Amino acid sequence: MRRRMTSLGLMQIFLALMLVIVLMFVSTYMVYRNSISGIYEEVSDKNSMMMQSTVQAFDNSFRVVNNLIHTIHIMPGTDSLRSMIDDSTDMSIAYTMIEHIANLSAPYDFIEEVAVFYDDSDIVVTTKGTNRFDYFFDKKYLHETYNADYWRNYMRSKKTYKVFPASPFTVNTGENSNQHKNKKLLVVTGGNKLRSSGKNVLVLIDLEALLKHVNQGPIFSGGSMMILDQNRDMLMSTDDNWNLVDALSDAYFGNAGEVTVKRQDYEYRILKSDYNDFIYMERLPYQFANVDAVAGANLKIMLTAGVCAIILSLLLSVYLNNPVKRILKQLGGGNSKGNDFRKILSGIVRLQSENEDNRRQKAYADEELRRSTFLQTLDGLPHETEQDIRMQTYYADFYRHKHFIMALVQVGRLANESAENWTIEDMERRMEQGLGRDGLAANAFHAGHLQFIVMLGVERLQERSGLIKQLRTSLTRLQKEEFSGFSLWACVSALYTSNVSNCRRAYLSVQGGSLYRAVNDGSSVMDVAEIQYKRLAYYPIEKMEKLSHYLMIGKLQEATQLIRETIRENAERRIHYYQMIHLANSMFFYMVGHTEGSARTGQELYELERHFMQRLEQAPDYAEMENALLDAARQLAGHAKQEENGRKLNPSFIAQYIELHYMRNLYLDEIAAVAGTTPKYFSNYFKKTFGVNYVEYLNKIRLTHARELLKDSQLSIAEIGERIGYLNSSTFTTTFKKYYGTSPSEYRKLSNE
Repeated sequence: MRRRMTSLGLMQIFLALMLVIVLMFVSTYMVYRNSISGIYEEVSDKNSMMMQSTVQAFDNSFRVVNNLIHTIHIMPGTDSLRSMIDDSTDMSIAYTMIEHIANLSAPYDFIEEVAVFYDDSDIVVTTKGTNRFDYFFDKKYLHETYNADYWRNYMRSKKTYKVFPASPFTVNTGENSNQHKNKKLLVVTGGNKLRSSGKNVLVLIDLEALLKHVNQGPIFSGGSMMILDQNRDMLMSTDDNWNLVDALSDAYFGNAGEVTVKRQDYEYRILKSDYNDFIYMERLPYQFANVDAVAGANLKIMLTAGVCAIILSLLLSVYLNNPVKRILKQLGGGNSKGNDFRKILSGIVRLQSENEDNRRQKAYADEELRRSTFLQTLDGLPHETEQDIRMQTYYADFYRHKHFIMALVQVGRLANESAENWTIEDMERRMEQGLGRDGLAANAFHAGHLQFIVMLGVERLQERSGLIKQLRTSLTRLQKEEFSGFSLWACVSALYTSNVSNCRRAYLSVQGGSLYRAVNDGSSVMDVAEIQYKRLAYYPIEKMEKLSHYLMIGKLQEATQLIRETIRENAERRIHYYQMIHLANSMFFYMVGHTEGSARTGQELYELERHFMQRLEQAPDYAEMENALLDAARQLAGHAKQEENGRKLNPSFIAQYIELHYMRNLYLDEIAAVAGTTPKYFSNYFKKTFGVNYVEYLNKIRLTHARELLKDSQLSIAEIGERIGYLNSSTFTTTFKKYYGTSPSEYRKLSNE
C-alpha cells in the first residue's frame, strides 16, 4: 500500500481528478455567489436603461405622426377639393395631395395608411389614391366600432390630437372582398379645436411594425409593456391578459418621472413621457421568496458533492493505476520515470504517425505495382508466373469494356513555375479525374519523359470516331483547367479487343504514330489511321557548311536566318516528327563540328549537347526544335567572340580573316605570318583544328561564294573567278569541277532551270 501511495503514476491520476473537481467546485461556487437575486438585479438595471430608450423611440414615433398631420394641414392649395370654376371636385388637387402624402409617409414603415377627407366631400385621399368615404371605412379598413358614420361624426366634433387604442381591423388587401387579413392598428387623429384647414387627417399605425421600429421587447420571458395616454386610457398592451383594471390596482402612479413598484411576483416600472404625458408601464417577473433558504441548501449540496468527489477520486486513482502502467508498457514506455500521461499521449501520436506513413506507403506500393504490371505487358518479354497472377488481379480494372483505344498523351514542358511542384502521380490523377469528368472511362499510366498511356474503354465498334472527338474536346479543356501551364498532345490507336496481347500492339501503334506525325499538325489528337508517310526532307549541304562557317566567324544573324529557313521549309513540306529530329541533330553537329581544338572544353560541349538533346526529346513541335537550335547557335557564336584571348592563333580569328581576304592571293606563308607562327606549324594546326588542309578550306570558301554569284549575278565565268581570288578562269573551272563534278557554266544553267 505504501508503494502504491508513493507511485508517481498514482499521484498523477489522483491530482488530475482533483483538478477536475476543483474546477467544477469553483464554477459552481461562482454560480452560487451570483445567484438568482444578483443576476436579477444586474439585468433589471440594464432593463431600466433599455426602457428609457424604448420610451424615447415611442416618443419619436408619435412626434413623427404629429408632424405629419401638421404638415398635411398646412399644405398650400389643398383646403378644399372644390373647383374654383364650378362646384365639381378638382382631382388635380387630390393627385397633388396623394403624391405629397406618399412622399411624407414613405420613410416610416410603421405607418399603415394616411387618410385625408373634407366635411363637404365623400372622397378620401390616401397614399395609394382616392376612395369613397363609405368604402374606405366600411370595406377597406373594417372595424366593429370605428365605421364610416363614427369617423364622420367624430371628426365634425370639437376635439384635440388623440391616439385611439390598438384594435383589430380587417384590412381588404385586394379588389376581391375575400382577400383580407387582420391587423392591430393604432388610429391617430388631428385636433380641430383651432382648425387650421378644412382637412380631417387620420393616420393608421401598424402596431406590429411600430414595435419592430422601436425595437421593444421584454428582457425576461413573461414580461410585458402597456402604454396609457394622458387620460390614463390604455392605448396598447403586449400581453392580452393584462388589462387596465389589473394595472391600476397593482401599480401606483405618481408625479415622478420614473417609479418602480414591486407587488407579489412582479416588478412594475412606470415612466412618464416628457413629450405627450403618455404613461409607459413595464411588468417583469420578480424573484421568488425564500431565496436565502434555497441558497443555503445549494451550499450544503456543493459541500457534500465535494467530499464525495474526493473519496471517489482516491478510489479511481488506485483502480486506474495498473491499467495506465500496462498501456504505457504497450506503447514502449517501460518502467521509466516521468509523466505517464504525457508518455501515453506521445506514444499515441507516434502510432498515429506511423499508421499514416504505412497507409501512404501501402497506397503508393499498390499504385506502383498496378502501374508496373501494366507496363510489363507492353515490353513483349516473358515474365515469371507472378506477373500473370498480378495481371489477373488488375485485369478487370485495365479492361473495363469489350474494346479499348490506347492514347499516348505527351505533356509539354512547364509554362510557369507554379506547376513545377507537381508529381507524376499528381498528373496521373488529374488526367484520370479530368477525363472521367467528361464521361471518358480512362486509366492513365506514366511511361516516361512526361508521356502517359491512357486506356479508353469502348463498348461498340462504331463509337470510336465519337470517342476521338470527345477526347479532343476533353484535352482542350484539361489544358486550360487541370493542366494549366502545360501543353497536351495525344496519338490515338485503332480499336482493339480487350485482352493482354492487343495491349502491346496498340502501344507500338501509338508509339510509331507519335514519330510519324507531321511536324506542323496543329491538332491536339492525332489518329494513327490518318498518318500519311512522306520522304520530303529538305537538307541542303552547302547551307550547312555556311552555317558552320558563320558561327566560326561570329555572324550570328546570318546563322539564325539560315536555321529558320531550313526548319520552316521542312515544316511547310509537312515532314514527319522523327525526320525533323534527325535534321535538327544534323544541324547541331554541323554547328559544333569545328569546335574541336578551340578553347571550349569537352565538359562545356557535353553540357551543351546534353541540354540540346533533352530539349529536342521533349519538343512538342517544330517551333521548339527551332528555338533549341537558335539557343545553341547563340552560345557557340558568343563563345567564338570570347576566344579572342590576346593571341591570333585561334579558329575564330583565322576563319574570319579568311572570310575577309579570300579574294586575294592568300598564300599559306602570308596567313601564317598574320597568325604569328611558321608555315609548317600553321599548316599542322589548321588541319588538326578544321579537319581539312588550308588549301581545301580556302577553295571551299571561294567556291561557296562562286555558287552564289553563278545563281544570282550576270557576271561572266572569268569575272567570277577573278572576283573570288583565282588568277585565271581555267584554274577556277578546274577547281570548281573537281569539287562539284560539273563546270561553272553547267551549274549556272542547272540553277536557272
